[in-house]
Amino acid sequence: MSVRILALVGSLRSGSHNRQLAEAAGKLAPEGVEVDVYEGLGEVPFYNEDIDVEGSVPAAAAQLRDHAGRADALLLFSPEYNGTIPAVLKNAIDWLSRPYGAGAIAGKPVAVIGTAAGQYGGVWAQDDTRKAAGIAGGKVIEDVKLAIPGSVTRFAETHPADDAEVAAQLTEVVACLQGYATGAAAA
Repeated sequence: MSVRILALVGSLRSGSHNRQLAEAAGKLAPEGVEVDVYEGLGEVPFYNEDIDVEGSVPAAAAQLRDHAGRADALLLFSPEYNGTIPAVLKNAIDWLSRPYGAGAIAGKPVAVIGTAAGQYGGVWAQDDTRKAAGIAGGKVIEDVKLAIPGSVTRFAETHPADDAEVAAQLTEVVACLQGYATGAAAA
């Protein structure tokens, strides 16, 4: 069975280390797994129930929901902004949580990983992201964690895919998420 994992990156910066991490996850994915790094989170308007009306949902939000709906699992990459989840990632989760109880994230395996400049690798933001994704209806995989500290120096001259330790950890994360997605599909 082929598994499609939608990767959402909580940083819009073109040189984002979390984006590089997501790209590395795609490169390192085992056979039968496609990691689709989503483009366009910056175009999704802030969630507002007044504009979330069937038949007139903003195109960028509808596209995000469509991609998530077609995915077997989600892999969220969260940097840490002021000690918590970046607004763009929280906004994506908000859009994916609706309609309540039947959103595009409902029942799907979700893993949260990332890298940050600080000494803890963004664990606070990742914990907040797990919490938000779980409340939104995702099946958060609590035992899949990867928080890479010191991103500014660690990835200054090395892409995450070329860092042997990170590559091994990413491969394990994607394989684990594949297992949960296949198990969820069989259930």
